[in-house]
Amino acid sequence: MTFAQLCKLAQSLGKVEEATSYGTPALKVSGQLLARLREDGDSLVIATTFEEREAMMADDPETYYITDHYRNYPWVLVRLSRVNAEAMRDLLGRAWKLAAGRKRPARARRRGA
Repeated sequence: MTFAQLCKLAQSLGKVEEATSYGTPALKVSGQLLARLREDGDSLVIATTFEEREAMMADDPETYYITDHYRNYPWVLVRLSRVNAEAMRDLLGRAWKLAAGRKRPARARRRGA
Protein backbone atom coordinates (compact mmCIF):
# COMPACT_ATOMS: atom_id res chain seq x y z
CA MET A 1 0.00 0.00 0.00
CA THR A 2 1.25 3.50 -0.76
CA PHE A 3 0.60 6.68 1.17
CA ALA A 4 -1.48 7.94 -1.78
CA GLN A 5 -3.70 4.83 -1.55
CA LEU A 6 -3.97 5.37 2.19
CA CYS A 7 -5.11 8.96 1.62
CA LYS A 8 -7.88 7.75 -0.70
CA LEU A 9 -9.10 5.30 1.93
CA ALA A 10 -9.00 8.01 4.59
CA GLN A 11 -11.00 10.50 2.51
CA SER A 12 -14.01 8.19 2.68
CA LEU A 13 -14.11 8.67 6.46
CA GLY A 14 -14.99 12.37 6.31
CA LYS A 15 -13.30 15.50 7.63
CA VAL A 16 -9.85 14.06 6.87
CA GLU A 17 -7.32 16.60 5.69
CA GLU A 18 -3.86 16.08 4.31
CA ALA A 19 -1.22 17.94 6.31
CA THR A 20 2.31 17.49 7.62
CA SER A 21 3.67 16.39 10.96
CA TYR A 22 7.35 16.47 11.87
CA GLY A 23 8.05 17.33 8.24
CA THR A 24 6.36 14.24 6.82
CA PRO A 25 2.98 13.77 5.08
CA ALA A 26 0.18 13.31 7.58
CA LEU A 27 -3.57 12.94 7.89
CA LYS A 28 -5.60 14.91 10.42
CA VAL A 29 -9.22 14.94 11.55
CA SER A 30 -10.47 18.33 12.74
CA GLY A 31 -6.86 19.32 13.40
CA GLN A 32 -6.04 16.14 15.33
CA LEU A 33 -3.33 13.83 14.07
CA LEU A 34 -4.73 10.59 12.66
CA ALA A 35 -1.57 9.20 11.06
CA ARG A 36 1.75 10.29 9.61
CA LEU A 37 4.33 8.77 7.32
CA ARG A 38 7.67 8.15 8.99
CA GLU A 39 10.91 9.32 7.48
CA ASP A 40 11.67 5.83 6.11
CA GLY A 41 8.76 6.24 3.66
CA ASP A 42 7.34 2.78 4.44
CA SER A 43 6.21 3.05 8.06
CA LEU A 44 3.02 4.76 9.11
CA VAL A 45 2.46 6.05 12.64
CA ILE A 46 -1.26 5.66 13.40
CA ALA A 47 -3.45 6.17 16.44
CA THR A 48 -4.66 3.09 18.28
CA THR A 49 -5.18 1.85 21.83
CA PHE A 50 -2.53 0.07 23.88
CA GLU A 51 -4.65 -3.08 23.88
CA GLU A 52 -5.18 -3.13 20.12
CA ARG A 53 -1.50 -2.38 19.53
CA GLU A 54 -0.41 -5.36 21.63
CA ALA A 55 -2.83 -7.66 19.82
CA MET A 56 -1.72 -6.48 16.36
CA MET A 57 1.96 -6.85 17.20
CA ALA A 58 1.38 -10.33 18.63
CA ASP A 59 -0.59 -11.43 15.55
CA ASP A 60 1.71 -9.92 12.90
CA PRO A 61 5.02 -8.48 14.21
CA GLU A 62 6.39 -8.10 10.68
CA THR A 63 3.65 -5.57 9.86
CA TYR A 64 2.90 -3.91 13.22
CA TYR A 65 5.62 -2.73 15.59
CA ILE A 66 6.78 0.12 17.82
CA THR A 67 10.02 1.78 18.72
CA ASP A 68 11.03 2.86 22.20
CA HIS A 69 9.87 6.38 21.37
CA TYR A 70 6.23 5.23 20.99
CA ARG A 71 6.18 2.70 23.85
CA ASN A 72 4.29 5.01 26.24
CA TYR A 73 1.94 6.49 23.65
CA PRO A 74 -1.18 5.00 22.01
CA TRP A 75 0.32 4.72 18.50
CA VAL A 76 1.44 1.80 16.39
CA LEU A 77 3.83 1.66 13.45
CA VAL A 78 2.58 -0.11 10.33
CA ARG A 79 4.76 -1.23 7.42
CA LEU A 80 2.78 -0.06 4.38
CA SER A 81 4.62 -2.53 2.17
CA ARG A 82 3.12 -5.41 4.20
CA VAL A 83 -0.39 -4.28 5.17
CA ASN A 84 -3.40 -5.11 3.03
CA ALA A 85 -6.16 -2.65 2.14
CA GLU A 86 -8.83 -4.34 4.28
CA ALA A 87 -6.65 -4.26 7.43
CA MET A 88 -5.70 -0.64 6.75
CA ARG A 89 -9.35 0.35 6.25
CA ASP A 90 -10.22 -1.16 9.65
CA LEU A 91 -7.23 0.47 11.33
CA LEU A 92 -8.02 3.86 9.77
CA GLY A 93 -11.64 3.64 10.92
CA ARG A 94 -10.63 2.94 14.51
CA ALA A 95 -7.94 5.64 14.42
CA TRP A 96 -10.44 8.12 12.96
CA LYS A 97 -12.81 7.55 15.90
CA LEU A 98 -9.96 8.09 18.36
CA ALA A 99 -8.70 11.25 16.64
CA ALA A 100 -12.17 12.71 16.10
CA GLY A 101 -12.93 12.27 19.79
CA ARG A 102 -9.87 14.21 20.99
CA LYS A 103 -10.19 17.91 21.64
CA ARG A 104 -7.56 20.41 20.63
CA PRO A 105 -5.96 22.36 23.50
CA ALA A 106 -7.74 25.66 24.21
CA ARG A 107 -4.72 27.71 23.13
CA ALA A 108 -4.72 25.96 19.72
CA ARG A 109 -8.46 26.62 19.29
CA ARG A 110 -7.93 30.32 20.06
CA ARG A 111 -5.09 30.54 17.50
CA GLY A 112 -7.16 28.70 14.93
CA ALA A 113 -4.46 25.99 14.68
